[in-house]
Amino acid sequence: MAGHSQFKNIMHKKGKQDAIRSKLFSKLAREITVAAKLGLPDPGMNARLRAAVLAARAENMPKDNIERAIKKASGAEGESYDEVRYEGYAPGGVAVIVEALTDNRNRTAGEIRASFTRAGGSLAETGAVSFLFDRVGLILYGRKVADDEAMLEAAIEAGADDVLSGPEEHEIVTSVEALAEAQKALEARFGEPRKAALVWRPQTTVAVDDDAGEKVLRLIGQLEDNDDVQNVTANFEISDALMARMQG
Repeated sequence: MAGHSQFKNIMHKKGKQDAIRSKLFSKLAREITVAAKLGLPDPGMNARLRAAVLAARAENMPKDNIERAIKKASGAEGESYDEVRYEGYAPGGVAVIVEALTDNRNRTAGEIRASFTRAGGSLAETGAVSFLFDRVGLILYGRKVADDEAMLEAAIEAGADDVLSGPEEHEIVTSVEALAEAQKALEARFGEPRKAALVWRPQTTVAVDDDAGEKVLRLIGQLEDNDDVQNVTANFEISDALMARMQG
């Protein structure tokens, strides 16, 4: 999943940890509230809400915060958010998809456009780069949950399309339609996953030099720092040397 999750650890190392954590909890709570409002307020009956709760638990979000966010969906004072997708190009020809939940489309669009411009990229029309990605379901389990063969067998039985087993985790890829049932089947066997959500998966990746790579990483950081932005996905790869330098 190049450009999707492997760079998040870099960005989390920057800035004050408490401020980052507070902002992250706010974004997680927003997704939980929206998911509960769009479906039933029961994670067992609402796949999107369950995914949002899983994401919150993975970040050690307090149980009270999670329950409060769910209850907020049924309250009269609950905010109303629009789901918006922005697409653009970062330096080096890297394609970027930005997913946001906003209560003010004009404000968010202006801020996203400014971030792209400052980074030397450009915001494009919706659909301009999404054809370079596949919309898929992604389920993540820790490496120690099962060996490669056992996970592959279980994933196939659950209806998954692919399994990528790395040194730290198993990535189970499903179709959009099969995600909920595959998640349920795997949970019955291995317990709760680290993550279960719909994501954008790059069909191919673009190798960029260190100069462009730094600019792309800065752009992703700026975008993720925006209160309205929920997810950022890009189809690029950077050198191990740059990765190590940014993590240092």
